[in-house]
Amino acid sequence: MDKFAPAKTCLRLLQAMPGVPQAAQAGALGVLANPLQSLVQMQQVRHRQTKHWNPQFKRLRKQKFVKIDLPNLREKPEDITKEEMRRRMKERGVLPPRPWMERPFHISCTGGIFEAYVPPEGDGKKSIISSSGAKQKLEFLEKKSKSLMAVRKIRSYEESFSSDEFGAEAQEIYIKAHQHMAAKDKYQIREYVSERCYPEMMHNVKDKTIRWRFLQSLEPPRVVHARVTEVITKENQFAQVTVRFHSQQMLAIYDRFGRLMHGSEILTKDVLEYVVFEKHISNEYGKWRLHDKIIPDWLPAKQPAPITYRLIEDAEEEVAPKELPAGEESKQLEAGGEQAKEQVQLAAPVESSAKPSVAL
Repeated sequence: MDKFAPAKTCLRLLQAMPGVPQAAQAGALGVLANPLQSLVQMQQVRHRQTKHWNPQFKRLRKQKFVKIDLPNLREKPEDITKEEMRRRMKERGVLPPRPWMERPFHISCTGGIFEAYVPPEGDGKKSIISSSGAKQKLEFLEKKSKSLMAVRKIRSYEESFSSDEFGAEAQEIYIKAHQHMAAKDKYQIREYVSERCYPEMMHNVKDKTIRWRFLQSLEPPRVVHARVTEVITKENQFAQVTVRFHSQQMLAIYDRFGRLMHGSEILTKDVLEYVVFEKHISNEYGKWRLHDKIIPDWLPAKQPAPITYRLIEDAEEEVAPKELPAGEESKQLEAGGEQAKEQVQLAAPVESSAKPSVAL
């Protein structure tokens, strides 16, 4: 569409023409004024003023805009056929849904002791001449051979492992775990105990004060048992080492009222324990942690801690005796009536029947 020149431009052109009188110029001005003004107001523009005037890089500016297929939100899943759904999922690279839900999980420890060590009764050795002593010696040799194979397997993952030096390391872990338990530090203790041992150690610790000290070792700790097992896959290996501790300890437990429940802070006791330590040897960052404590069947059961109670006395109101004048009392006695005798009996002081009762 062609552009129209404004009225002032037309007048300048008429004035510039030679041989055109002034009257004609004035008439032309009057004739052209109204139509030209209307044409100027209705003038159309071919291009927007914001359009880039330079045609250079036009192709690159066109590539800045990407056409996408917007999804049809009003479309219902029931209206789509299986073939159409399969085609769309293949275009988008989406795998078909599965009827079951899979979630990843991490096994950081085992659920118990595999092939637990059974300590000899009384922690002593029987005579080899007897049948029970010969059987014990045979079982000891069989278990020792398996323990040596397990130690060799542990060394394939941890080269610095030594059964002779592990006792001192296990003792440090044992002391740290019990110190954090007495301090009720539920975050630091997780570095020294496994997830299975944690709830057993922290059970019933609330509202109690625990005083525990490791005084000395009567015998150096030593490794008596070692086993390695696999969980789910052959590459997922767990190792368990049983260490014998013979030490001297002090333990005192107080309830929430400050009353002693168990042990003493003055007396010391000799403690003989068989403690199991576990490590996820397949994990590069695995640590030896306290896993469980072996309690043999022949060991006698421990006595439960005494439970403290509070004694409550039922305070009953005492009945005050009635006082009678001396003259009236003598008259009633002389009359010898039964009513007088009953009144004298009522006048006697009544002892309070306060019976103590036990309450929790």
